[in-house]
Amino acid sequence: MKQEAITIIEESIKNVLPQKAVEKALANKKFNGNIIVIAIGKAAWTMAKAAKNILGASVKKGIVVTKYEHSQGEIEGFEIIEAGHPVPDENSVLGTNRAVEAVRGLSKKDQVIFLVSGGGSALFEKPAEGLTLLDIKNVTGDLLKSGADIIEINTIRKRLSDVKGGKFAALCAPAQVYSIVLSDVIGDRLDSIASGPAYPDSSTAEEALDIVKKYNLQFNEALMNALRKETPKALDNVETVITGSVSELCRAVAENAEKLGYTPYILSSTLECEAKEAGKFISSMAREVRNGNLYGINPPCALITGGETTVKIQGNGLGGRNQELALTAAKGIAGLENTLIFSLGSDGTDGPTDAAGGMVDGKTVEKLSKLGMDCDKILDNNDSYHGLKAVDGLIMTGATGTNVNDVMVVLCR
Repeated sequence: MKQEAITIIEESIKNVLPQKAVEKALANKKFNGNIIVIAIGKAAWTMAKAAKNILGASVKKGIVVTKYEHSQGEIEGFEIIEAGHPVPDENSVLGTNRAVEAVRGLSKKDQVIFLVSGGGSALFEKPAEGLTLLDIKNVTGDLLKSGADIIEINTIRKRLSDVKGGKFAALCAPAQVYSIVLSDVIGDRLDSIASGPAYPDSSTAEEALDIVKKYNLQFNEALMNALRKETPKALDNVETVITGSVSELCRAVAENAEKLGYTPYILSSTLECEAKEAGKFISSMAREVRNGNLYGINPPCALITGGETTVKIQGNGLGGRNQELALTAAKGIAGLENTLIFSLGSDGTDGPTDAAGGMVDGKTVEKLSKLGMDCDKILDNNDSYHGLKAVDGLIMTGATGTNVNDVMVVLCR
């Protein structure tokens, strides 16, 4: 079953790589004037390469800003900058400044092809006037630790930046912007994907201030002043198309599971909750299948859920939301035969680790116990990475070239 799970993962990731989607989005488009290509996010290199294949020598200049180790080599005519994620660093600012310089002084006849994928919020950053990169780093870290969801995090980050919340498109004006977006946000909210650099912002300053209050965050006066400023609510120089989402990933998993003899059921593509709660829910569904309590759903089957969970950090261990979800689920399926659960991030990186996620079965908890490791203590310390590593439960894909949220799967034979 583990090998079947690996096959499902590998084939499903291939199905949602953005090359074909970018090529399709550009195939029938005609552009005049200078063409500048700006690609940001974890899938930026893959998307930029696809754009270059279509546009060729018509690209006057290209900038790629992606996560460390996510570049796959040179692209002719492009400058590639790797930067920090999930917390921005000096290279994030460097790459963003390069992009801003590339679109400065363009005319109405010119065209900016803006390729956006998840991770852009950290990778594409230019602190607002009066703020520093350290301010943004500290705020990002506090938000991640608080358990705030991605919408809330981006609502804050938009107001601390000179390029988020529609501000980058405003910098490109009067040039036209054609934005091709690979969605990593539940519901495909364009103003939240990478914090919406080229899309009118629907969030308000009041909402940003409410988030600060909700999580009891301690911000200095410069930060509070930035949060009180409004973002662009209308842009007349942007056309946007979405090229991929977690729904497509769920369908790909369903198709590939079916090829291996599993009857697939997509439970949801919009799961949003705390990782441990998701792990409890998903493992409870596995038990229901085994007990024959899910009407019409019997082994062999694959229960598929897409979305993105959060982790509230309480310990000092290492892990990510998918690893924490999987290890929590291991407790719920302990002792069950022919039952496997995996959870992974489609970009190949789960939290601050080199793993894409975690894979567990009915024997995982027992294996940990034999090694003298307690599952509850591991989870309390947010140390799912080392727990799963000890029992060969890490999913290691490397950077995949795409980024369309997470997928969680129960396999029952």
